[in-house]
Order: sequence, then C-alpha cells, then structure tokens
Amino acid sequence: MRNGERPVNTTDKTDKACAADVAGGADATPGPLLRATGVVKHFRGRGRRGVQAVNGVSLEVRTGETLGVVGESGCGKSTLGRCLVRLTDLTAGTVEFDGQDITTLSRRSLRPVRRGLQLVFQDPYASLNPRRTAGDAVAEPLRIHGHGGAASVGKRVAELFDLVGLARTHLDRYPHEFSGGQRQRIGIARAIALSPRLVVADEPVSALDVSVQAQVLNLFADLQEELGLTYVFIAHDLGVVRHVSDRIAVMYLGEIVEVAEAEALYAAPAHPYTHALLSAVPEIDDGSGAPRRERVVLTGDVPSPIDRPTGCSFHPRCPAAQARCRTERPPLNHAGGRQVACHFPLTSPIGVGAGQHGRL
Repeated sequence: MRNGERPVNTTDKTDKACAADVAGGADATPGPLLRATGVVKHFRGRGRRGVQAVNGVSLEVRTGETLGVVGESGCGKSTLGRCLVRLTDLTAGTVEFDGQDITTLSRRSLRPVRRGLQLVFQDPYASLNPRRTAGDAVAEPLRIHGHGGAASVGKRVAELFDLVGLARTHLDRYPHEFSGGQRQRIGIARAIALSPRLVVADEPVSALDVSVQAQVLNLFADLQEELGLTYVFIAHDLGVVRHVSDRIAVMYLGEIVEVAEAEALYAAPAHPYTHALLSAVPEIDDGSGAPRRERVVLTGDVPSPIDRPTGCSFHPRCPAAQARCRTERPPLNHAGGRQVACHFPLTSPIGVGAGQHGRL
C-alpha cells in the first residue's frame, strides 16, 4: 500500500450516480461509454460444432463506474473482455465505444480507439516480455502511439511508476526481478500509459496472494479517483467484486443471467445461480447472533459450451427448475431495477450483507 493513501468517498459517488439517474429523465442521461449488443463468440472445433464461449451478451458500461463481471471459471468472462476491447473478433453482435461502432474496424482504424480502451491481463508475468525491462514495457504503447521523443517518453514512464507505487530505480529491472504484485502494477502502468477512458481488468488479482490482492484493489480505486477511469472488472470471486463494483453482471455458460446494482444484488439476488454463488462467499461471525445464510450446493457439472442445454442453460443444475425452463430460453428482462434472465426469479432476500464499495 502506498504512503498517503486515503479511502474513496463512496457516499459522494453513490449520491452523484443517483442524482444523475433522477435528474431530467431519460433525455438528460448521457449514453453509455461502452455498449455491447448481442455479442457472440464461437471458436471452431474439429467437428461441425464449435465452442460457444460467448452467446448473445448485451451490456452497457456508464462513464465513471465499475461494472463487475463475475461467474465460474470457463463461463466466457475473459473471452467477453477481449471482445469488448477488440483483441478478439466477434462472431456476431456489435461493440460501441464512446458512440462509435468498433466491431469491424481494421487494425489501422482501431489504433486511435486503443488510446481510450485498454486491457489489464490476468497473468502479470506472462503478459510481460521477459527480455525487456519494466521501463521498456510501459514505454512501448507510448512509442507506438507517437507520444514524443525519448525524453518525453522517459518522463511519462517515470510518472506512471509513481502513480502505481513503484520506485523509479526499478525502471531497468526485468520482470523476473519483481514480485507478482509488482508485476501487476507494471501491467496497470502500461494500461493507463495513454490515459484511457475505459480499462477492462481481466481477473487482475486472481494470481496474487490475498494480502497483495488488497493492495492492488486499492490501487485500482486510487487510479479511478485520480484519473476518472471507467472499469470493467472481471473476476470469479464475488468477495472481491463486491468491494470494487458499482454494478455487477453475473455470467453463466456464456450468457448474462443477472445485472444489478452491487448492493441490491448482494442483499437480494434474483437469479438462482447468483443466489448459489453468494451463498458460497465466506462469512465472518461478528458475534451479533445474526442468522447465517443458507449454503446452496449445486449438483452436477457445468454443461459443455459445445453441447449447450435446450431452454435455460442453468436448468440442469437449478434446484427450482420447472418444465418451462427445459424448453424455453429466458430473455434478460428488466424487473425491479435490475435485469434477470429467469422464468421464476427469486423475490425474497437471503440475508447477504451488501458491503461497502471502496477500499479493503
């Protein structure tokens, strides 16, 4: 943790968001910074059927917010993240960034877009070239985009090291000389080098120790406050996502099954899958005697993305599945201030504390 760190004022941020939603109605609300519509990504297999990694995802990301994307391993979260920044071409659907459709832009046309849309990779070691110094790794996007001469680039790289809490004396070190947390800070510095507006963070703390996770999450919060960043924060750990997200989108087998404000989702999930995920989050006994939430154990394995179930993708594991669920795929409908893809959504809270969005 860096010296002089202070908690994020989440109350002000929440109040401003609520005020923006209320004031002026729909006509006064600016469009989302990022909009994905019907995003599909299928990978070809050896036979006729391919892997349906992402299957019709639609979501919006508002300027200045953090949208958490959460789900089990293999649900398509990382593939979706790469589609959003156009590192992976879409099979179908569209992605708009700042009002511009970037779905089919060529590499040359994408170059100016890259300045505003960046990705932090999951593995902080594999994402760095072991033969290049940390300073060179951070300087690379600046050189590619013509930031200036050597002196200008060097000054900017030093400033970025300061921003992410790394010593300038480490500029000439190689990746193997850093810890995992330090390597991830290098990756974050590289991602923000061009002053992007939106950063997609693909499981940025999953490879780190718990104590280091807290430091890196606090760094993300600091940078959002200082630089006005917008995040798509991808993770499989709901205990991590709850501390950084304004809204949360829950994915299952390549589809979004629920989207809600973070506090509302933790207090009362509407989709049975979200309910099951939240029931698995460890609880701390605070001595108050409050009832502990019921643990929901899902039976069976996650279906194969090659051979998807008919109807609702979750019905083979859903404890509340009915005949309709096996034949009819539920759309992602608006209900009670959230979106949920379920024919029979839950209606009562399960006693999950909402928690605070901010620092750990």
